[in-house]
Amino acid sequence: MDDNLEPSAGDRLTISLAETDGVTVVAAHGEVDRDSAPVLLRALTARDSSACRTVLNLSGITFMDSSGINVLIVAHRSAESSGGWLRLAAPGPSLARLIQIVGLDEVIPCRPTVQDALRA
Repeated sequence: MDDNLEPSAGDRLTISLAETDGVTVVAAHGEVDRDSAPVLLRALTARDSSACRTVLNLSGITFMDSSGINVLIVAHRSAESSGGWLRLAAPGPSLARLIQIVGLDEVIPCRPTVQDALRA
């Protein structure tokens, strides 16, 4: 699986999907805001799986507002309700700080690298 999803709102966000050992790795690049958040939500929740296991690679995210935080919470709850999980990986320093400030790292596991998230 190596899919590219449609860029959103002025090409501010692009998403690519890959699969590693039965885990979907979603790589997001650009800005996550009110206009682009639905693209990220579709990428994190659209797959047909009874136990969706997903790692979201955040290394390419340059900006995220509350819309993006809400998407992560919705995707996490969706994965859990189907017996799966969502893990966050490789946020840059400012995004890592935002995740920590809002307490998202207390709800969704966040690892420094994609490999760490895959092994967790």
